[in-house]
Amino acid sequence: MADLLPETAPTDASLRRALRRARDGAVIDVAEAAVLLAARGEHLDELLAVASRVRDAGLVAEGRPGVVTYSRKVFVPLTRLCQDRCHYCTFATVPHRLPAAFLERDEVLEIARAGAAAGCKEALFTLGDRPEARWPAAREWLDARGYDSTLDYVRACAIAVLEETGLLPHLNPGVLSWEDLTRLKPVAPSMGMMLETTATRLWSEPGGPHYGSPDKEPAVRLRTLTDAGRVGVPFTTGILIGIGENRTERAESVFAIRAAARAAGHIQEVIVQNFRAKPDTAMRNDPDADLDDLAATIAVTRIVLGPKMRVQAPPNLVGSEFALMLRAGIDDWGGVSPVTADHVNPERPWPAIDELATRSAAAGFTLRERLTVYPGYVRAGSPWIDTRLHAHVAALADADGLADESAVVEGRPWQEPDGGFASTGRTDLHAAIDTEGRTDDRRGDFASVYGDWDSLREQLDATRRSAPERLDSDVRAGLALASTDPAALLDPAHDAAAMALILAEGPALEELTRLADDLRRDVVGDEVTYVVNRNINFSNVCYVGCRFCAFAQRERDADAFRLSLDEVAARAVEAARDGATEVCVQGGIDPQLPVTFYADLVRAVKAAVPDMHVHAFSPMEIVSAAAKAGVSIEEWLTELRDAGLGSIPGTAAEILDDEVRWVLTKGKLPAAQWLEVVGTAHRLGIPSSSTMMYGHVDEPRHWLGHLRTLARQQDRSGGFTEFVPLPFVHHNAPIYLAGLARPGPTERDNRAVHAVARLALHGRIDHVQCSWVKLGDDLSADILRGGADDMGGTLMEETISRMAGSENGSARTVTELAAIAHAAGRPVRQRTTTYVGSPSRLEPAAGAGPRLLPLA
Repeated sequence: MADLLPETAPTDASLRRALRRARDGAVIDVAEAAVLLAARGEHLDELLAVASRVRDAGLVAEGRPGVVTYSRKVFVPLTRLCQDRCHYCTFATVPHRLPAAFLERDEVLEIARAGAAAGCKEALFTLGDRPEARWPAAREWLDARGYDSTLDYVRACAIAVLEETGLLPHLNPGVLSWEDLTRLKPVAPSMGMMLETTATRLWSEPGGPHYGSPDKEPAVRLRTLTDAGRVGVPFTTGILIGIGENRTERAESVFAIRAAARAAGHIQEVIVQNFRAKPDTAMRNDPDADLDDLAATIAVTRIVLGPKMRVQAPPNLVGSEFALMLRAGIDDWGGVSPVTADHVNPERPWPAIDELATRSAAAGFTLRERLTVYPGYVRAGSPWIDTRLHAHVAALADADGLADESAVVEGRPWQEPDGGFASTGRTDLHAAIDTEGRTDDRRGDFASVYGDWDSLREQLDATRRSAPERLDSDVRAGLALASTDPAALLDPAHDAAAMALILAEGPALEELTRLADDLRRDVVGDEVTYVVNRNINFSNVCYVGCRFCAFAQRERDADAFRLSLDEVAARAVEAARDGATEVCVQGGIDPQLPVTFYADLVRAVKAAVPDMHVHAFSPMEIVSAAAKAGVSIEEWLTELRDAGLGSIPGTAAEILDDEVRWVLTKGKLPAAQWLEVVGTAHRLGIPSSSTMMYGHVDEPRHWLGHLRTLARQQDRSGGFTEFVPLPFVHHNAPIYLAGLARPGPTERDNRAVHAVARLALHGRIDHVQCSWVKLGDDLSADILRGGADDMGGTLMEETISRMAGSENGSARTVTELAAIAHAAGRPVRQRTTTYVGSPSRLEPAAGAGPRLLPLA
């Protein structure tokens, strides 16, 4: 084991000061928490009393004073192979010591059925991290049964347990990416991974307990905690004490968990687990963590995380000190099985549930059974629990969200909700938004769905940089480069020159826009193009929590709506009759959408108007739908292409820098995933637009970085048809209402962004579009004189920008678009979606349906 770093014991005065602040409810910092961890004797008693009061206040607020909980579970050790080499672990082993690399599906179901018969409601899947990365036997086992990865097999087994037994899976497969979490969320109401420690030295230094274990790098595990919040997964985590960390490092671990919990509200419980030495491990001779040390750590964890957090101590690791742990502030005993052993700590059996109830009662508490997912998430439902799990969870929960101990545990189909997908809610919003407006300036769960605004503000402050000083020499160098080799502006060697142009103003800005317009004329000529199209938003129900989005609504909000497939098709028919050649179709990540909806929508439009170009589904929609369907992005896009999808919008890009993305959004796909989607689409022959939303919490350096990222992607896949800068519309945007974002870009910003885009993307993306719905007519005309060549579409309806507060209407006629171009001194020409060929008038299919709803 790594040697414990020397740490001076706190003075009696510092302990008393820290205790006083904790007792008075002051917010303690890491240093004070580290001091409190040293409390013993009378100081420890006082610390425990403070923690108990904090815990009790939380139970009262939760509506269950004096109630501690546990989960009745079975332990499913799916595989004991692991790519890590933790020096204290006996769970992980080597292939020749096992009868097989994994439990077979029937073995998993046998365990689960035994649990169901004993009244268990949780199936805890515990397994080694990605064993196929280390052990050929694991890879061979998976290949022989047709699974690409351990996580694919976990997903399949979780579905089997749901359908065959009714137990609720809780998944502990180790480190998970955003994509992994998105893929597993539909099959498990909760997941977990112990953080253990943030002390990097215990992982990086030879002799450390995590040395040689790639998945135990603290930064990697913290990313999983954060990504779980972004995906909206109720998540269990915790710390392991006594493995060589010092008090400060232990306190830092607790504060890291607090930061993740504050950001997304997804940490449902925190386990404080004490190290117990095991034979046949490298740490077999290390001393067990002291139980007073455990109690002090639980108490500090409770005080730091506050009354709302659920804090747990495993009851089989505390000896007879149940009362001490309750005094320390726990309110949960974790999972206890009447059927299976604790395979991680097999030498320490769980107490009988009756004994646990007796021990709790002796300390003044009533023991109640809970589900694997905690009551607050059960009651909230969406966005925390996938639609396909609603029936499974509801069947086992009581009215308070705890376990219904009288419930019959039996298998239920894992499938889409019954009843199809009908038009509901404010289906006339596309028209009424221009006359009646939105009902309220924010959705009903504004205070919770976006995470903690204060922690977000701290995150944003930590990343802000001052703009570089503009030097006349840099401006001159930038303008010279723009006139001779404009694409070289993206070369990092010319960063100062490129930044000078992005920040240009006055005469420099005028020269920049002149150069951009000259280049535009050379590349695409003088004609301003547009497409006759109709936007169709099929649902605005969404729980992703994008902080810039004013379009998304909860299902029960007054402005929420959904459109049926028939209604979407009817709007496509109307669009064709009005001269449209394209429908642009997007919607919220609606948990009620069946996985078949997307391809069925494309087929419905093509059946109604066979030659209509379907430009549909952002990369976020594609990733979410593919994950829900349990297929790869390539498989999902292939199905959409074969159904008739013509192209995809390059929206959901915002700024392709995760530093900015994770401030702008809580749960949207990472930048790398966006690039994977568009790259896959291009490889399959599906072109896309590209976009950038700017003028919020971003900085000019992010704009330049975004253009570089798009250029690299275009070099790889070559499928971008145009670049569309999208100015941030702030009026009703949550992040603006919370005081974190600026009120959109300035006119100078807009002109500079379009001009630099024209120059920097030269030779890669020929078309630069100005968004009249966000810019307005006059500024659009100015930008057409500064490098842009396209005005986008007629739209016919536009809800997203209008919900955000755009004041430029939701539709333009061809005549009105021509007037904008003429104001810029330019002729106009109608184009196709892909800028290839000439558009022709489309005819709906014979008998294409009537309007199903009033359409503007």
